[in-house]
Amino acid sequence: MKKDINWTRILHITGVVLLVAGAIDPLEGSVLILVGSAMLALSLYLKKDQQWKLFGYLLLAIVIGVGALFYLSSLGGFGGTSALSWWWGLFIVPYPLAWLVAIIFLIRRATRKKKLAGT
Repeated sequence: MKKDINWTRILHITGVVLLVAGAIDPLEGSVLILVGSAMLALSLYLKKDQQWKLFGYLLLAIVIGVGALFYLSSLGGFGGTSALSWWWGLFIVPYPLAWLVAIIFLIRRATRKKKLAGT
């Protein structure tokens, strides 16, 4: 008997792994976090989960923050001896904030499923 592959589950698990693995190095790992959050949002959308919109908004915030991160890096950074002040760093804030919210909601989802399962 051949089992059908559950692609949404694979997409979801890969997204979670990329979201966590990208945190090892937040600058170079930002691409992994971006792809992982896109995979999570897509998997929740395909499952017709209630929280797919939340993860879609988190994906948008990560895109904005990572875009600002790469743009400011291409300009030579901010603060210190750079021509840009430290205030330009505020454009990067949506990236770590959305990552943190995504991790918190993933942990809440995992603990809620365990409570519902009775273990």
